[in-house]
Amino acid sequence: MLTANGLNAPAPWVPYTRAGCNVGGVATANIELENIATDIPTVFGPNSPEAAEVKANPNQATADFVGVSVHCAKGNALCSTANNGKPDLLPNEPGGYNGYNALYGHKYAVPQINPGGPIKDLFGNVIKDPSTGDIGFPGFGGITAAQSLSYVAAMQEHHVPVTYAYIADAHDNHTTGLAFGPGEAGYVAQLKSYDQAFGLFFTRLAKDGINKSNTLFVFTADEGDHFVGGTASPAGCDGVNIPCTYSQIGEVDGNMAGLLATQQGITTPFKVHSDSAPVVYITGNPARTATVTRAFERTTGQLTAVNPYTSNTDQLTQFMADPVELKLLHMITADPARTPTFTWFANPNYFLFAAAPNCSSPCITFDNGFAWNHGDVSPDINTTWLGMVGPGVQRMGVNSSVWSDHTDIRPTMMELLGLKDDYSHDGRVLFEVLKDSALPPAVRKQLSALISLAQAYKQINAPVASFSQTTLAISTTALESNSTNDSTYTQLENQLINMTTVRDAIAAQMIATLEAAEFGGSNNASAQVSSLIARANALLAQAKSLAQQH
Repeated sequence: MLTANGLNAPAPWVPYTRAGCNVGGVATANIELENIATDIPTVFGPNSPEAAEVKANPNQATADFVGVSVHCAKGNALCSTANNGKPDLLPNEPGGYNGYNALYGHKYAVPQINPGGPIKDLFGNVIKDPSTGDIGFPGFGGITAAQSLSYVAAMQEHHVPVTYAYIADAHDNHTTGLAFGPGEAGYVAQLKSYDQAFGLFFTRLAKDGINKSNTLFVFTADEGDHFVGGTASPAGCDGVNIPCTYSQIGEVDGNMAGLLATQQGITTPFKVHSDSAPVVYITGNPARTATVTRAFERTTGQLTAVNPYTSNTDQLTQFMADPVELKLLHMITADPARTPTFTWFANPNYFLFAAAPNCSSPCITFDNGFAWNHGDVSPDINTTWLGMVGPGVQRMGVNSSVWSDHTDIRPTMMELLGLKDDYSHDGRVLFEVLKDSALPPAVRKQLSALISLAQAYKQINAPVASFSQTTLAISTTALESNSTNDSTYTQLENQLINMTTVRDAIAAQMIATLEAAEFGGSNNASAQVSSLIARANALLAQAKSLAQQH
């Protein structure tokens, strides 16, 4: 979320507030405060009453100030200083952003959106942190549909027409902290409560006159999760007619340092961002071509583990990417301190960390506190869904023919709402799901050409589309290779570098053409489409040919 010059990307609420609309956020990353250690002194001041509360009662301070916010249009009374509004701090916003206020936290937002008493969830329970009992924001990890949607409904009813909200997953037991398995009775019950909450939410909004005829609703999941557990019983259970039970549920944890030491004799010190796709930082930040780096990557590619569920020996490596491929995947930023030695996309059944290299405890352990892995490369993780309804959106039912990812949601919303961001988007407008009447005249005149261009753009630019998936396999071959003088590695990496340069140039022209039509009224797309698509297809063919050769 850094721009090319290393600054924070422009704030997502700005087009709305500049247009005169207040914007509310509930548990949504980067729209409200997320911690009390740094956010509170930054926003309220190090000597403020809020900072004093952090020191005196951190649990209550978290419930009071984290997770809920309202960003107001300029001069809007909702965020006035009389209502505890504070300046909305966006010093690097293009075009400036002075004179705007915001309400930060449950303590200051709720009196304005729910005057007269504590806010309750849609089932009538006072919203509080379940672990501490403090009235206020219940926490990011376990916020339910009934809680999150109650905040949203209250905002919509009190002059906050633009709302973003996050709801915690339904496959973790938010009371015990343990994980459910698919079809398990507790999982099904939790899903049912989510369904009931959505029903109450839509009914409540409809009574307020807020419905799909006048309001755009957008729903999605941030990613899929991969279940790690034993076989469900009885056979044929579906959770609806027959509940499923499991003799064992839990993820398989692997000590990467221990596995490297015991299987490959590698004791090179390193740090890791633990995950099913762990990000590795070798101590001292050696060059990607350094002997220590290459030995570490090759041996990582050889690691195996005995699966405690199946007793089979699993190959742990699916894919690997060093900074060359990570740049192609848009997974490194302008901040060099965040650039890893490499990322290891492991078997999604495993969660990898780095503990002691001697494996005083087993290198492979079982953890029943978790059972759903994400952040990896796996179809059940990378394939998710998007639901949209409202003015300008076609009623299509389930449509699996349009390839899209999360970056396409923002420009599609901006197009529907007639607004414009301060920056060029990474995604494209989903023309295929919108009514022609909702599209600008410049788009309607060249719609077929723009759709073809947009589809080709996604396939060469999206991190889990065709080009990236093909090059990720090439990268893995390169990092695992052990040829004389590392010639295979050098050859493949150089070709990946060249293909990234070509891709970036094509993609830049594609998105510029799309944005000019989508938001600039340009009628010139058709003249460039054929050439750009041909170049994109040639690049895809080059990558596939290289992958087949190796």
